[in-house]
Amino acid sequence: MRLAVPHPGHFAALEAIIEAKEAGGLNEVDEVYMAGSPEMMGSGRATLHSARIADIENQTEYVHQHGITMNVVINPSCLGGHHLTYEGYKLFTSYFEELSNAGVDSVTVAEPCFVELLQDSSMKTLVSCIAHVDSPQRAEFFEYLGADIIAVDTNVNRDFAVLKAITKAVNCEIKVLVNEGCLYKCLFRHAHFNLFSHLTAARSTLLKAQTQSMNIFGDYYFDKCIAIRVRDPSQIIRSPWIRPEDLKEYEVIGIENFKITGRANAVNWIIRCMEVYSRRSFTGNLLELIDCPSELRDAFYVDNELLEGSIKQWGTCRKICNECRYCDKLTEKVLKVDR
Repeated sequence: MRLAVPHPGHFAALEAIIEAKEAGGLNEVDEVYMAGSPEMMGSGRATLHSARIADIENQTEYVHQHGITMNVVINPSCLGGHHLTYEGYKLFTSYFEELSNAGVDSVTVAEPCFVELLQDSSMKTLVSCIAHVDSPQRAEFFEYLGADIIAVDTNVNRDFAVLKAITKAVNCEIKVLVNEGCLYKCLFRHAHFNLFSHLTAARSTLLKAQTQSMNIFGDYYFDKCIAIRVRDPSQIIRSPWIRPEDLKEYEVIGIENFKITGRANAVNWIIRCMEVYSRRSFTGNLLELIDCPSELRDAFYVDNELLEGSIKQWGTCRKICNECRYCDKLTEKVLKVDR
């Protein structure tokens, strides 16, 4: 197993993560990832701290000293077409070259154009889950463009038939996100990624005029996402997270790369997730490990031990929830309101 760990972006957090890894003998951890600079472009997720090139270079050197690789995430789902302008092309190619010169090992991108642009780079190209690779055909397209690693769409996390087909269709490595707490087949997913892509690019030299003019009154998608799960807690169980104990089921089908999500969370939370997924065992409220809003974590308790064996059903399920109702029944067994 190879485990990628989120990093908030500042050196103090990185030091704490590396110290915990080495103190715990967590040899499975072989990569940390962090956001790129907002001066260049946005990101598909919330970003608390974005390091400049000099910081990235120093932190990359530090992780290399400890036998770990560095990945920089540059995965906006929308660039407003600026990457296809001459100015944008020069800006982004220059930034990728700076990252390479800084010693960065790999870059995570969602834009197909960037995958091809990085084809001859010294850095590996990791296709983000935001690119929605959910089939062998889509994986083949990205490999054709130059992908070295593909993080599959979390919607197929529990579809072993599709995961097997993807691993057989391509030669590049496949990575699975283990603790994302989004709704299964979320109707807000594309729109929410686009919103974050623009909001996190507020300082971009290309996008700042557009983003600074945005004065949103709230995060509609976040609020609706919470409301749906509060009204129907079975949606929490349907979310495509993976229990630490179930990683072995993915290794059986040829997947060895796993990624913990949550780079906008507190360092202590990141370290705990790193330790738990490395050791593949957890007792308690599973929501404490899931990259989900605290409103859900504080309101509900999901007994991880009672979920033992559920992966057998999920791995072969046809995902027709209105007929199956397995997760509805499981919710009654494992989930309780924690007030």
